[in-house]
Amino acid sequence: MIFSIFSENPILIIPFLLAIFYCLTIHEFAHAWAASIQGDNTAKLSGRLTLNPLPHIDIVGLLMFMFAGFGWAKPVPVNPNNLKNGKRSDIIVSLAGIVFNLISLVIFTIMFKVLFSNLHPFYVYNQAYPEINMLAYFLSTLIVINLILAVFNLIPIPPLDGSHVLFNILPDKYNQFKINLAQNGPMILLMLILADNFLGINIFGHIFSPFLWVLNLFL
Repeated sequence: MIFSIFSENPILIIPFLLAIFYCLTIHEFAHAWAASIQGDNTAKLSGRLTLNPLPHIDIVGLLMFMFAGFGWAKPVPVNPNNLKNGKRSDIIVSLAGIVFNLISLVIFTIMFKVLFSNLHPFYVYNQAYPEINMLAYFLSTLIVINLILAVFNLIPIPPLDGSHVLFNILPDKYNQFKINLAQNGPMILLMLILADNFLGINIFGHIFSPFLWVLNLFL
């Protein structure tokens, strides 16, 4: 879908890439900022407490966004032993990226609503017509990618942020389950993505549905 749009209107690749850079950068910056606030300067010392996208962008993750519609950035290094409030701090750090993406989602949705009250961002995002307003496409892409990153990272499967929250909430008697999930989580996630795309199970569609419903109410 993305490449069909670019083939008909190649200039749209510029706002698309800018939107990806923003969404990934703000997500990873939020993790680094929250870790610093909670007492761990590992990310800061690693040069990750910055809004410069270059230290955050992972080339493979960027290409996956281009080809598959989802991707990732370089994980922010965090040392849990330095966090001042233990598990509570780790949960805050883990959720920080999601919160920043959701805040961005709200801001850009309001901007889109004010500027283009007669359009829907998902309609704009999925069209390839040359007459599409560049600003409308940029804002719609920011909305879509922020939504994808926020909701996808809530899933409690490693290495996603939601898994850190799950592991910190579960009592110690589930330690073996945590170890098994940490080891097998990436493969489970990959299998779910493949099943969702090639078997038409629509697992992630059901996960996204409540958020899309709320967004559509506003739009």
